[in-house]
This record gives sequence, structure tokens and C-alpha cells, in this order.
Amino acid sequence: MNAKKGYIIGEVAYNHEGDAGVVYRAVEEIAAIGLDAVKFHLLLDASSYLQKNHPLRPVIGAWMFDEPTWDALLSFTEEKGLDIVALCDDVESIDYLIRSGRRIRAIEIHATGINDYFLLEAAARFNGQVVLGISGSTLDEIQYAITFLRDQGKDDILLMYGFQSYPTDYTRINLAGIAKIRALFGLPVGYADHTGYDDPNNEIISVMAAMMGVDVLEKHYTPFFGVERVDYHAAVGFEKMQKIRGLFDLALTVYGSDALAMSEAERAYGNTGPMKKAIVAKRPIRKGESLSTDNLWFKRTVEETYMRQSMFPALIGCVAARDIDADEIIDYSGISYAYRSRSLSDFTHKRSDE
Repeated sequence: MNAKKGYIIGEVAYNHEGDAGVVYRAVEEIAAIGLDAVKFHLLLDASSYLQKNHPLRPVIGAWMFDEPTWDALLSFTEEKGLDIVALCDDVESIDYLIRSGRRIRAIEIHATGINDYFLLEAAARFNGQVVLGISGSTLDEIQYAITFLRDQGKDDILLMYGFQSYPTDYTRINLAGIAKIRALFGLPVGYADHTGYDDPNNEIISVMAAMMGVDVLEKHYTPFFGVERVDYHAAVGFEKMQKIRGLFDLALTVYGSDALAMSEAERAYGNTGPMKKAIVAKRPIRKGESLSTDNLWFKRTVEETYMRQSMFPALIGCVAARDIDADEIIDYSGISYAYRSRSLSDFTHKRSDE
């Protein structure tokens, strides 16, 4: 089995607090770590997202970037070889991305708008994957969003699972729910981790979903690890993200796949003879002697043999075609198969005289 590489998204969110320079630095570091994508929060029209008297309106308004700024940031991200995932808080952002003609890997609809008709309608027009943040959403809400998108011809959907709390108490993550979500909706599921940046188990908790076969991980990233900025509670820095990158891929490699076919190494380990016991002569067997439980045995041997252990019952009653030494492997080259007639009752409930 070859080593596996998962898909990790470094989320910048609003940690930049309106400073584009912070975003450039975050993108550069995310690329240097070897992550796969950067997730941006796009908002072009605050009035489309928040009521005019909402306390966050002036704050978010000061942190918004205009289209030219986003043009430059997205171009820089592409130059760094990173995919772009855009969490769009307003319809205007989705329209902008569609107009731009850029290769955007995915757009995400946050759980706060999972059943927002206008966001879903705009997302269905996007030529790429749609990610649905499902934290805090009921099964009915998730199904509504999926059905809406599918009715609009959108089938490339990823569900992003993750307990949205900053920071997250690990006892509430409930990774077992991922298996239920996958089974119910038949869609790929990613995991968005929000474990506290200072939790000593941050790295290992972040990658645990990989042991369930989840190969998409989303993690907040900041160039200012531990500094009190927006979204810092669950944001990791360079060194922690490096460790998560390695551990995530390691966990996926160990998880493997659900294919039951044995690898070459497993087949070699399971060979009959050197590993699994072979059928051998328990004592010298003379030519013409019938094979039985009295003169056969199972032992590990130096040589390999094609005779599996399960073939033992078929050997009982066969006759030695030559002298066989004690400990010699039994195979069809040294025996003659004696045809044994069968009656109808051997195969059915009927007697042969019926």
C-alpha cells in the first residue's frame, strides 16, 4: 500500500482584520507548509449580510476587501499553486467569483445560511464544488440544501462536519456522527476542526477523523499564533500546521481502504508452508496406503505449497502413489485420488431408493 496524502485547507477567515498584508503572509506560509488550499471569507456587501443596526456591521465593514484587492489576493494564491475555497457570505461574492472566470476549487455556504434560498440559487450556478457547512444544522436542513442544489443540477457537493465553537471542547466533537452523515446522504464529508490552539492534544485531535477515512481537513491558520486576534482561538501557526500535515497523511495511510484484497506483502505473509502450516506426513507412508487422520499432520515448512489447509478433508481416503517420507509435504504429485461414488442423499434430503 502506498502512502496517502489528504487534502488540507488552511482557513484565513477574518484573522486579517482588514489588513491584506496578513492574508499575503498567511498564503505564503500555507504554501510553504505544503497544504492544498486556502479558504477565504468573501463579503462584498455588508448590507446583504447584516442588518444595519447589527453590532458587527461596522466591524465587518472595516474588514471587507473590495474586488480589486480580491483580484490581487486570488492571483497571488494561484501563483503559489494553492487551490481556492471561498466561503461566500453574500450573493454578491458568488456573482463576483463567477464573473471572474477564475479556477475556484469550491465555494462554501456557511451553516448560518444553509437554507438561504438566494445563496443556494447562486451556488447552483457556480461551476465547481459546493461545500455545505452543516454544524448546528438539523437533518431536515441538510436535506433541504442538498435537494435544492440537486434540483438545480448541482451534484458536486461536500458536507463539512465540525462542531462550531471557539475553541471546541473535544468531548462535544462526536466524530461518530460523520459515519451517520455519510450513510444518510451518500456524500463525501470533510472535517473542520476548531480545537483550541493551546490544547496539548490539538494536533492529534485534528487528524482523528482520518482514521474514519475522512480525507478532507479544514483548519484555521494564523501567522500570529496565540495572539489575540479574530478567530485566533482555534487557529494554529506554522509549526503546528506542519505537524498536522504529517500526522494527517500518516493517519490516512494507516487507515488504508475498505478493499479486502490482500497486498503482495500480505499474500507473502500468508503463504502456506513458511508461514501457514502445510499438510505433511506425520510418519512414513507406504505406497498404496490410504491417507487418514492417523498419518497426516500440520507443520510449518521451509518450502511453499499450493495445498491449502482447507484442502485437508479432500485428502482423507486418497492413496499414496509412492512412498512418502515423514514430514514431507503432501500434494497431488504423490497421491492418487480415489473416486468415491455418492448417493442422492449426500446432496439432498431424498434417499437413493426414492
